[in-house]
Amino acid sequence: MRIGDLAHETGVNRRLLRYYEEQGLLRPVRLVNGYREYTKADVAAVRNIRAMLAAGLPTAVIARVLHCVHGDDELSVPSGCPTFIEDLRRERVRITETIAQLQSSQGMLDAMLDAAASPGS
Repeated sequence: MRIGDLAHETGVNRRLLRYYEEQGLLRPVRLVNGYREYTKADVAAVRNIRAMLAAGLPTAVIARVLHCVHGDDELSVPSGCPTFIEDLRRERVRITETIAQLQSSQGMLDAMLDAAASPGS
């Protein structure tokens, strides 16, 4: 299938599919005329990439672990992929730290808003 077909099948625009290729997430076959040729496995890969992006994983991590993820509709990870678990744990810690920083920022903004809204300010 061509890139337009993959875009239609996955709901992901062509430009983003090209970006996934640049990041090493997709590796379509290149035909003699330079066109990209995708397979049904690429449809599943794009869906898995989207799911991992939605979970907050950066493309660099996805590139390292994508080979561990299988399944068309649900992410399935075989037990023989220990780096996947290590990467997920590292990313979970990073996201938890980011949430804590954002909550701290929110608290500071709330305090400034309270001070600005109080009489006599």
